[in-house]
Amino acid sequence: MADVAAAAGVSGQTVSRVVNGSPRVDPETRTRVEAAMSDLGYRPHRAARTLRTGRSGTIGVIVATLATVGNSRMLEAVASAAARRELAVTLVTLTGPADIAAAFDRLHDLGVDGAIVLNEATAIAEGVTRPEGLALVAVDSPGGGFATVQSDHAGGAEAATRRLRDAGRRTIAHVAGPAGSFAADERERGWRAAHDGARVPEPLRGDWGAASGHAAGRALAADPAVDAVFAANDQMALGVLRALAEAGRDDVAVIGFDDVADAADYRPPLTTVRQDFDALGEAAVAALAATLDGAPATRTVVPTMLIARASG
Repeated sequence: MADVAAAAGVSGQTVSRVVNGSPRVDPETRTRVEAAMSDLGYRPHRAARTLRTGRSGTIGVIVATLATVGNSRMLEAVASAAARRELAVTLVTLTGPADIAAAFDRLHDLGVDGAIVLNEATAIAEGVTRPEGLALVAVDSPGGGFATVQSDHAGGAEAATRRLRDAGRRTIAHVAGPAGSFAADERERGWRAAHDGARVPEPLRGDWGAASGHAAGRALAADPAVDAVFAANDQMALGVLRALAEAGRDDVAVIGFDDVADAADYRPPLTTVRQDFDALGEAAVAALAATLDGAPATRTVVPTMLIARASG
């Protein structure tokens, strides 16, 4: 590090700031230091840095399942955001609600600096005492003494439902996500809000999968009053579209949520609410870094966007 400082004409402290990704370095100086590091073949020694800073440079991620698109895309976004900060990621998946305490203990024993809990796992994490000193950020959680990050689920759902109402749709059914899911509850809340207090049909509940959407879609297709469906995610919307097509119900509009990679290739192309997973991952890692630096718990809400296509 001293050799890099001498070559770049800066102090050792400035080199340390560059190595640790501190924003307190102007771009020209950072470029000069990075060039000196490259010329000299300098690489930070992770074990030495851990001894010096008291941090391992590793964060934990806890997820209930990777079977859903939302969870897998969130994991990818968090991993990318961590990599930009030269942080390693240790993943723990849960096999049941009782696993959350063991997951916290495992991450603590592995010496991670902090943990990010994703989506459905947050509901079971709130009531568990975590090891002292383990910083925590929750994605999609009402909060509980730790920083939280979420999409504007309710706002996106309300925008989707209002689009259907503005198009003259009179009975807008809702295929909701699983009970106990924060995201599912918020999307249902937005769907209800768009009706401005008017009576709404009882939601049909799915499990985020296309098969559950198909089952709900078959029931809705049999109801001639239903002329629109807001599904809580795109996989369930796909199942709904299939059921409606099988029943010959081409008069029913459908809107989903997430904007998965294949949404534009659904038949018909799916109108949906886009979540910015990259921004969510960046916000989660930034919130964890701020927590580690002693910042108070914050709540970050990332905007969503309605993507209009042919289905609704």
